[in-house]
This record gives sequence, structure tokens and C-alpha cells, in this order.
Amino acid sequence: MFSIGQLSKRTGVKIPTIRYYEQMGLIASEGRSAGNQRRYSEVGLERLSFIRHARDLGLSIENIRELADLSEHPEQSCDEAHHVAGRHLEAVRARIVKLQRLEVELARITALHDEGQVGTCNVIGALADHGGCAGEH
Repeated sequence: MFSIGQLSKRTGVKIPTIRYYEQMGLIASEGRSAGNQRRYSEVGLERLSFIRHARDLGLSIENIRELADLSEHPEQSCDEAHHVAGRHLEAVRARIVKLQRLEVELARITALHDEGQVGTCNVIGALADHGGCAGEH
């Protein structure tokens, strides 16, 4: 059994975040010690590692909940897990496209060199007038 501090050290997840995941129902303690400390099993450690990796990949709490629920039924088809991951991949790709547009616009704005004062600064002016943007972003 692990204390919440041990779980934190082994996974790199901060204690308040572990408590948050517990409140969200993503992880459960196995009870409390005589000193009233939360105790977690090896299964809890594995679940927290799963959650941490999923969060590192940008999955939402709801997606993690879906995948965690699926993992409770190892005999079921993996199709739904692929569906959840596929939806997330589509969202990531859409964000990448948006970020690429932002990169182009920011490169354009920062190339507007001037040596004036802030009141006549091209960067400030470009940010103040969305209509002056080269494209949609």
C-alpha cells in the first residue's frame, strides 16, 4: 500500500492533483491508515500512471474516464478505445492547423519592424485591428 505522498513521488503527480482525480472518481484510495492517511494499492498506482500519461497526451478528463471505464472490462472489443483516441487525434490535428495559421500571422506581425514609440508600434496596431490580419486564424 502507498501513501498519497509515495504515490505522488512515484508518478510525478502532485498531491492536490491526486485528490482532484479522486474527487472526480478517476482513482480511489483503498481506505485510510491508522493515522487517517489515504492508502492506495498497486492498482491505484497503475491507474494514476495511466491518467498521468493520458493527460500528458492531452486527453480530457472525460476521455480518460471513458478509457478507464473500458479498461475495467478487458474482455470487450478495443473499438471504443480506438474511437476515443481517434477523436482526440482529430482535435489535435485541428489545433495544429490553427497553430500553424497563428504562426504565420505572428511571423507577419513581428516582421513589421518600426522604431517608433508604442503609440505608433506596428505590433500593437496589428493586434488592435483584427481586420488587418493577413488571413483567418
